[in-house]
Order: sequence, then C-alpha cells, then structure tokens
Amino acid sequence: MVTTNNSKRRGRPRRFDPQEALATAQHLFHARGYDAVSVADVTEALGINPPSFYAAFGNKAGLYSRVLEHWASTGAIPLRDILRPDRPVAEALAAVLEEAARRYAANCAAAGCLVLEGTRCNDPEAREAARAFNIAGEELIRDYVAARHPEDAARVTDFVSTTMSGLSAKARNGHGLDQLLATARLAGLALAQVLPA
Repeated sequence: MVTTNNSKRRGRPRRFDPQEALATAQHLFHARGYDAVSVADVTEALGINPPSFYAAFGNKAGLYSRVLEHWASTGAIPLRDILRPDRPVAEALAAVLEEAARRYAANCAAAGCLVLEGTRCNDPEAREAARAFNIAGEELIRDYVAARHPEDAARVTDFVSTTMSGLSAKARNGHGLDQLLATARLAGLALAQVLPA
C-alpha cells in the first residue's frame, strides 16, 4: 500500500549559513538601498521566518551593521593596500578614486557604494553604522595625507571624500565606468597639482 503525505513538513525550520545570509542581505541593501529593503524581503530571500531573523540579527539595522562589517572585509575598497607609504600621495589617492569608480560601476544592479549610500538612509541606527565606516575611511585617508602633507590633510580628505560621494551617486544614477573613470582621473590631476611628489 502506498500512502502520500500532503501535510506540511514539521520540525525546525532549515538552518541558514550566517555568511551566506550576510552576502544575500548585502546584495539586497546594495541593489535597492537600505530604506527600500524590508524585513519581509530579507526573510524571503534567506528562506527563514521573522522570529529566526530577529533571533539572529536583532533588527534590520543590526543586520545592516553586520553586513557592513562583512563588506569591509570582503568587498570594500582596500584603502590600506592602495595607500602605501612608498608611493606619492597624489598617485595613491588617484588610485583610490579610480578603484572607487571601478567598484561603483561593476554591478549595474548594485551600483554605488554600500557605505556612502547608507549614510543617507532614514533609519538613524543604520545611518550611524554607515557613518562610522565612512568616518573610519576618511580618517585613514587624512592620516595618510598628513604623514607627508600635514597642512593639506583636511582639505584633501574632504576633496577625496566628496569626489567618492559624487562617484557613488552618479553610479546609482546610471553613469557607466567610462564616465566615472573620467571624473576620477580629472580629480587625480587636481590632486597632483595640490600635492606635488
């Protein structure tokens, strides 16, 4: 005798891999922006129920903070690798801007910078998490410039940060790699004028 069981599966929900969950959530936040992603979007993408989500991450901003930490170690611009003491400061900063242009344009579905775009979201907790990563990056750039050009460190850091924000916004608005690289290279020429080797 053959029997069929049409009842729903019982037992515990399937477990999810935290690293895979962070990568999935990162893609959602990057593609749509923090504000446009709901907890329901995340739980559906991860195949988990809301109680499991809240148990694992606390809330959406908690997940976003974890995504930013994951992103910093896997997908962010490698500032420490580019800002080496053995290269001219202007050259290194121009390389940062060109790398930003490449990364911001690399994925049309997730254009721009995850951190910079997060600094403009509506959720104060998530916005502060993104701002903390942004400030840390700016401090790294400022310290790098100050080591050889202390009098120019603040204004050059502001210029680089503003340029990166503009590149991210333009990538979000559809500018392609060629346009972003042209802007980054023009900014690199300006840096070379301000920071002679």
